[in-house]
Amino acid sequence: MLAGEAFGQLFESFEQSAFRLETLAVYDVEEEAEEVARFLAGEPMGPEWDDNPWVRAMTTRGKQVPRVHVLTSPLTDYLRYELAAYPGNITAGETIGIIDRAEQDVSDLPDHDFWLFDDQDVYRMHYTPVGAFIGAELLPAHRLTEYQGYRDHALAEAVPFADYWEQHH
Repeated sequence: MLAGEAFGQLFESFEQSAFRLETLAVYDVEEEAEEVARFLAGEPMGPEWDDNPWVRAMTTRGKQVPRVHVLTSPLTDYLRYELAAYPGNITAGETIGIIDRAEQDVSDLPDHDFWLFDDQDVYRMHYTPVGAFIGAELLPAHRLTEYQGYRDHALAEAVPFADYWEQHH
């Protein structure tokens, strides 16, 4: 399993696209704890909030970073924070879609997160029960078609973030 810098290197080395399916209601990311607390307190979020530099670093090099977030409303505090940050990710070039389990049946999608890099390498994400990242497991090549299908299905079913936000915010 990859974690830390080894996992981070995947975002430097992919050439065209990095698709993510997200499924958790809470992610326990140590680096975000202070920012989440500021958001929940209603404090200003700063300039990076309006144009995510991590996403921008990839998209300015012509890379695509689509994401589909499968969630269930009502949103957790963490998801309210994450979705409020999405406009800055979109400004930076990320494409984000939402599937709300309260409104759509997506029982045919996996119940776990994954990244699909350059349509050839699939990493299943592993988390603790409270959403702390454990590591990314490279799945065997024979599972690629299955996960490409999950990606295609998620993209086809997802509501564009702006439409979801307008209806639910």
